[in-house]
Amino acid sequence: MTSDERVAGDPGEEPRVVVRDRRRIDPQTGQVRPAPEEEAGAAEAAAPESAGAEPPPSPEAELKLQLEERTADLQRLQAEYANYRKRIDRDREVVITAAKAAVATELLAVLDDVERAEQHGDLTGAFKSVADKLVGTLQKVGLEPFGHDGEPFDPAVHEAVQHNTSPDVAGPTVTAVLRRGYRFGDRVVRAALVAVTDHEPAPVVEGETESAADWFEPADSGDQHANGKN
Repeated sequence: MTSDERVAGDPGEEPRVVVRDRRRIDPQTGQVRPAPEEEAGAAEAAAPESAGAEPPPSPEAELKLQLEERTADLQRLQAEYANYRKRIDRDREVVITAAKAAVATELLAVLDDVERAEQHGDLTGAFKSVADKLVGTLQKVGLEPFGHDGEPFDPAVHEAVQHNTSPDVAGPTVTAVLRRGYRFGDRVVRAALVAVTDHEPAPVVEGETESAADWFEPADSGDQHANGKN
């Protein structure tokens, strides 16, 4: 159904005729048209959303974002695994070093016997060959002897069992090694038993003491004489 509406214009102009098609069924498509109120409401509801909403990301952008997230996860996993390997290797090295030090400590008594035999001239022949191999093997795995005459006394690695004094040394000095000490890496497995000689000041000459006392004697004597006169 159609309706004609006349629009009044200026006086002297012919009125315009506006034709509005209010049929609910589209004659061309045969579909039901929405009511005018529904069209206005839908347009008002869709207008703010379309104005403020961001367009959805493209498939390429979404794929790139997923790739960056997976790459970050992989890098974090690799860093954690590298730290785990370092910690395992460090712990394994500590265990191996402790085991070597324990074995070397058990053989220190044998090394003492070898050293005493060498000092008495009994380390000869096949016995000397075996002793040299033993000492070389222990030193190769990390056992190191220390303690020598003339070195400064260090309470961290030396154990003093004898003490002397002498003006010939400037400070506490090792003058005899009674039992050699050993360290394994940075760890001291046995301190060295040593005799220590400390510095002894030179004796004071008796004549110098009397001269120093006489230096103040005149003043004291003068006072005594003055007091006697008074």
